[in-house]
Amino acid sequence: MAPQISPSILSADFARLADEAKAVEGADWLHVDVMDNHFVPNLTLGVPVVESLARATDTPLDCHLMIEGPDRWAPQYVEAGASSVTFHVEAAAAPVRLAREIRAKGARASMALRPATPIEPYEDLLPELDMLLIMTVEPGFGGQAFLDIMLPKIRRTRELISKHGLELWLQVDGGVSASTIERCAEAGADVFVAGSAVYGAEDPAQAVRALRTQAETATAKASWACDH
Repeated sequence: MAPQISPSILSADFARLADEAKAVEGADWLHVDVMDNHFVPNLTLGVPVVESLARATDTPLDCHLMIEGPDRWAPQYVEAGASSVTFHVEAAAAPVRLAREIRAKGARASMALRPATPIEPYEDLLPELDMLLIMTVEPGFGGQAFLDIMLPKIRRTRELISKHGLELWLQVDGGVSASTIERCAEAGADVFVAGSAVYGAEDPAQAVRALRTQAETATAKASWACDH
């Protein structure tokens, strides 16, 4: 699969969200960080804002739920217009059931892991998912520095995906920029969330194109992509 770029509106101007969404219409996804000030120490957007964004842009919404009780709330984000919904395995009571419910409602089901959460215990769950998100910072705030110690985890996850022959997207989120995206792609990621690297640029659309080119170049040279 070709690399995909998902700009995070957490780094956008919240007073101009519709305009900020249009500024990155060449992106594959628009990443929406939902935080409840319980699972993570920050409070951001909810269902009404997602509904408004879905009406304001043709770019599909990639909702990342950093919240407690995702089993209850995740289906509502599909109904609000999200095309992909990510829940944290650390917060989900029944991750397989939740993934199946998200899929049944017509969205892609994705599961996220915090930096300290290993992938290996969840190997058997992978066939139930459309995407797996490896956090490359501690979730909760934008603008954090990329954690290089996550690169081996990305590689191990890519190996598990290949082992089972799955068409599972591998997303990374946190500190993704021009200086880190190639390392993520080489390790095995193919969907990249970028916040300040896009919305902090003078031309967000050009930033998306530049990141995509870097990811494509690195992927073409990556051993995992050649083997696949």
